[in-house]
Amino acid sequence: MAGTAGPLEVDTARYSRVAVWLHWIIAALVIVNLLLGLYHEDFAKPVRAWMMFFHKSTGLTVLTLTLARLAWRIGHRPPPFDAVMKRWEVRLASFLHWVFYLMLVLIPITGWLLSSTGGKPTSFFGLFNLAALPVRGDGAHDLFKELHEIFGKAMIGLIVLHVAGALKQHFEGHRHLIGRMAPWAYRQR
Repeated sequence: MAGTAGPLEVDTARYSRVAVWLHWIIAALVIVNLLLGLYHEDFAKPVRAWMMFFHKSTGLTVLTLTLARLAWRIGHRPPPFDAVMKRWEVRLASFLHWVFYLMLVLIPITGWLLSSTGGKPTSFFGLFNLAALPVRGDGAHDLFKELHEIFGKAMIGLIVLHVAGALKQHFEGHRHLIGRMAPWAYRQR
């Protein structure tokens, strides 16, 4: 069967270890933060405050790691898309990668702007504070809250599309493609 080679038959170009680990660490933090953001209102005020403390700190961590990942990507070209992918799949995957980067920057920034509307600094895990950005007022609060929520929901959609695309390739017999970004499948060369 043409185009359905398995991982042992194809020497697939892989992402670097740094890119792989940044991908999975950021992915885990984003999922945790989405859950904290979506469900914090379901808890009592003391628990909600604790959840938002971690939500903000984790968001700043995601922003920092995303900037590191972008810097790494600029200096380290990712592997080419696999030849088994159709042209529209390559275009969609490339577009979605850049939309992911955009959302991974915009979501924490709108969260920081939202926090800043109260005029108080944002604590980073209690280690240090980031100054409030120069935004104030109910109008700014409502705007950044709405943007933050829209971007968060867009991130959920992106994650669904990303996982669906990976599973589509996997179940079509292109199992080696998941190995490009899977740390457990990293082969020593």
